[in-house]
Amino acid sequence: MNRKHGRKPEELREWTILRGVLSHAEGSALVQAGNTKVLCAASIEDRVPLFLKNSGKGWVTAEYALLPRSTHTRSPRERGGRIGGRTMEIQRIIGRSLRCVTDLTLIGEVTITVDCDVIQADGGTRTASVTGAWVALHDAVAKIVESRGITPGAVKDSVAAVSVGLIGNEMILDPDYEEDSVADVDMNVVVTGRGRLVDVQATAEGAPFSLSRMNSLVRLAQRGIGQIAAIQAKAVSEPSQPESNVERFWQEMR
Repeated sequence: MNRKHGRKPEELREWTILRGVLSHAEGSALVQAGNTKVLCAASIEDRVPLFLKNSGKGWVTAEYALLPRSTHTRSPRERGGRIGGRTMEIQRIIGRSLRCVTDLTLIGEVTITVDCDVIQADGGTRTASVTGAWVALHDAVAKIVESRGITPGAVKDSVAAVSVGLIGNEMILDPDYEEDSVADVDMNVVVTGRGRLVDVQATAEGAPFSLSRMNSLVRLAQRGIGQIAAIQAKAVSEPSQPESNVERFWQEMR
């Protein structure tokens, strides 16, 4: 099949991660996958949910939102605690993915909340959110290590995600909205840096599909996530330059 920009079926969109883009957040990142842009910000609070009080453990969670004109038509804001099912599902996926790679006993009794706000949506917003949220979490935990002297190693591994799809008989990696909207099968896959599966969501939009096809889609996703993980690793290995990255962020938004 012919894909936009001449992409091959197994080729990712162009992914970039800009780290440290917000002045006040303990960790932040702007992740871009093609035309999808998600701003992720991690905040540290000296509290934990009641079920963890006096346990010595911390908590990592996430919130997700589509800005009203991140989509082709305006999406109303979710207000007053009325969160839609899709939003709740995505928040849980992001939070669960981050907790899978975090040692909650090492961060102390704090809550780290990562807010993922979709600035522009063109498919794959949840997978971009997972990927950017990990970078924000990484820097927030580094702040705890630096300011409170906790033992390093609370972030045990990286975690990233990507979508794959099936259009006709063709498997495609990292579909944009146009491709995703006509896919016969849509799948989101979350994988750790060590290659362990965290989450696999697969839906047949038309005819059912076989287990062998599902396994092939997962393997395609794993190959793509390997490339995304390398982008994550590069982002967090370089010295953070908050002032220049904040400026670059606003240039991206122009």
